[in-house]
Amino acid sequence: MRRLSKKKNVAFTLLFLIVSDADQKHVSFVSFSPRLFKSSSDFSPFTVLYHRYFCLVSGFLSVGISSVKRQKGSYLIPTLQSLFSQSSPEERSSMVVVLLLADFDVSWRVSTVKEIRAAFTSELEQGQLLVLHVHQEWYPPLKGRSYRTSHHGLYVKRDDVAALGRYYLQLEDDVSSAKSFLSTIRRRVDEQERKTGTTWAMLEFSTLGFIGKLYKSAHLSLLARFLFLFYQEMPCDWLMSHFKTLLTQKEQILFKPSLFQHMGTFSSFQGTFNKLKDKNFEAGFFNNPPAEVFTDISTYQKHFPKLAWESGEGFFWGRSPEEGNHLTVVFAEPAVVTRILIETGSGGKDLLQSAQVEVGREVVSTERQEKTCKEFLSVGTLKNGGFEMQEVDKELSSASSCLRILVTTGASLHHTMTEVKKKKDNI
Repeated sequence: MRRLSKKKNVAFTLLFLIVSDADQKHVSFVSFSPRLFKSSSDFSPFTVLYHRYFCLVSGFLSVGISSVKRQKGSYLIPTLQSLFSQSSPEERSSMVVVLLLADFDVSWRVSTVKEIRAAFTSELEQGQLLVLHVHQEWYPPLKGRSYRTSHHGLYVKRDDVAALGRYYLQLEDDVSSAKSFLSTIRRRVDEQERKTGTTWAMLEFSTLGFIGKLYKSAHLSLLARFLFLFYQEMPCDWLMSHFKTLLTQKEQILFKPSLFQHMGTFSSFQGTFNKLKDKNFEAGFFNNPPAEVFTDISTYQKHFPKLAWESGEGFFWGRSPEEGNHLTVVFAEPAVVTRILIETGSGGKDLLQSAQVEVGREVVSTERQEKTCKEFLSVGTLKNGGFEMQEVDKELSSASSCLRILVTTGASLHHTMTEVKKKKDNI
């Protein structure tokens, strides 16, 4: 515990590089008093009392990003642009981005500040973007694994000041965002909170490292302490995996498609080549053609079948699907299907385990005054609650008029509610 005793009585100056007054021409210094390391029960790397001069958004989500000077290229501005451009005005009003410029190169910080001030004047004025820097003296000693451990130092500090929303999302400075990612996150959180008998500490919206990891802000001080104590023992993303286990989350909760994609080509570590990509990332919502949706599965509340087809954040939620039940999409006009993507369940649970995916031709009416197709052709079956098929048109000889999910085995007691969502590209 040497590090704790060494920092016990050290105050620090937190440097806010961006101020909310767009006409301010200089970098503003504001001093704050940190909480001291008095005991293990009162641990917190620091608590910031924000100066009244800063009008910050406090709402649903705070997004944390750390950035350092790179030897090759910079992706920070495109990362911020993607975050804001992929969010609606309503979503922006519920989000604040906390950016830590962690490099000790003053000239780099000043030039970066100028770029940010020019590109994001509105976001700064509205309190949707906060940029800060922590004095070098406050950082704990970094020995051996200098690159990995430096990340821990950054996260310890950033996490402790980023609780400006009910939830905290961790990103890097070289990622692109999916359209309306905040609304998707909100829906996924609501789904998890509705589930009884389950707890969660970390929701994952990307398969890559520590990109797209969501935490409850109430847990951030614990996370900061955990990283501070073990930052020299293992990589940050490994520690975060252990952290969720300690908070009694037994299984990984990973959502697909991913909401964030790594855009960088060169790493911030010595400029090494890094073309890592998340294969599950999808930048925007699908745009399905006009269609009607029919089902004989009982609908839960207002999660109607049509929401599974329409673009946006709606979804179909059905009760107790049984063998022979179906969900059928009837196109307004015959369409050439190029891709089919079907997802069921949420967070790896409530999956529809057994169903056949079919396309149909020649629309007909049913006895229930609904529509279906006269004949169907199977193109595959669900696997682990999902189905994806590319270049569907190469397997079919003509345009299709229907797309159907036909349940082949009834759901178990643990899968009594099923969420279904589909994607189809039309050419």
